[in-house]
Amino acid sequence: MTTEATDTVPRRARRPRRGPAPEPGPPVQAGSDWTSWSTYDRAELGFRNHWYPAVWAHEVGRKPVPVTICGEKVVLVRDDRTGRIRGLHDRCPHRGVPLSLGRRQFPGTISCPYHGWTYDLEDGRLAAVITDGPDSPICGKVSVATYPVEERLGLVFVYIGELSEDGTAPPVEEDIPTELTENTLVLGGRNEIRDGNWRFAAENGFDEGHAKYLHNTALWRLFKVMPTWNKTRIVERDGWLIRVQDEVHWEAEFPGVGTFSNKRWWKRMPLPDRPGKNGDANPVIAGLDLPGFVSIRLPGILRVAYPQFIHYEWYVPVDADHVRYVQLMVRFETGLKAAAFKAKYLGAIRWLFHGQFTAQDAWMVDVMDSPPERLYRPDLSLTAWRKHIEDSDVVVQSVAGRGH
Repeated sequence: MTTEATDTVPRRARRPRRGPAPEPGPPVQAGSDWTSWSTYDRAELGFRNHWYPAVWAHEVGRKPVPVTICGEKVVLVRDDRTGRIRGLHDRCPHRGVPLSLGRRQFPGTISCPYHGWTYDLEDGRLAAVITDGPDSPICGKVSVATYPVEERLGLVFVYIGELSEDGTAPPVEEDIPTELTENTLVLGGRNEIRDGNWRFAAENGFDEGHAKYLHNTALWRLFKVMPTWNKTRIVERDGWLIRVQDEVHWEAEFPGVGTFSNKRWWKRMPLPDRPGKNGDANPVIAGLDLPGFVSIRLPGILRVAYPQFIHYEWYVPVDADHVRYVQLMVRFETGLKAAAFKAKYLGAIRWLFHGQFTAQDAWMVDVMDSPPERLYRPDLSLTAWRKHIEDSDVVVQSVAGRGH
């Protein structure tokens, strides 16, 4: 597994929330202030009752690892009694010191570094207070909130939300694409925190127009022809919104301006507009029967399906100004083909695609200042995503929580 993860999140000054442009100024399009998307507008910290990937599983050992998900501060630590990774609210109830700064004083516990309040990793119960003696009367009367944690795909998934009456969370598989849990695969990935709100990152991923222009300077695109413009519609299937291309235009004459084309003599023929179109797709990918190659689903997962591999992105809210950007490149192969893909990922794809290519996306997400906004025809992908959220039974994470 290749990794690049950090949870040192510098807090930058919040951009002031802007309303409609004052007069005099350009006219403001109806709905450009997001009033049409009230749920979406409130969701700067994402949604509750979902599982989110945090860090790579191999990064969590005895040493506590702090993460922030949907504004909630969590400390991850591996229980030396069972080998399981546990999640606790990263705050000692005594004086508010982060437990991620604590010590592993006794098996299966974590101790606050300030006064030695010691918590059981499994249930968060205060098991001992080192500076108050073995008969401390506060033991058993205080606990730290815990978070359900599971390991999948080499990642640590943390559940943010409400538990059932018996104290359990829904299966983590509900928030992982089915093809990733039901098939043998090999993957490479990158995991980092980027500037910008998670909604801008998700919209960028599903955006219809930007790849054709923003990324035409990317090295990943050096030998790949991309259209100049498309006519696109959005279809919904099994909770996914899928971009379907009805028309593909490789170049165009713009009246009074000139001709624009992404064609170059050295660029090979383009990939099909859906992964199974040419009949050469990997059987798992062909079996998905996707009408388009880009799709998105809640709580913020992008899937870009090529004939032989699929690229996934998770947009995990950290706080209002930062997003955890988890990228996975997956091939459904075993043996020599899997080994060859792993070598290719480490040698080229990691820095070409998960590095330089998506760094262009990070640049746009960081500098974007919206709303207000003026939308155009290809933005039907954005409005479909926003409407999908408005129509879904989502619970907005409205404030930074402190556990369950």
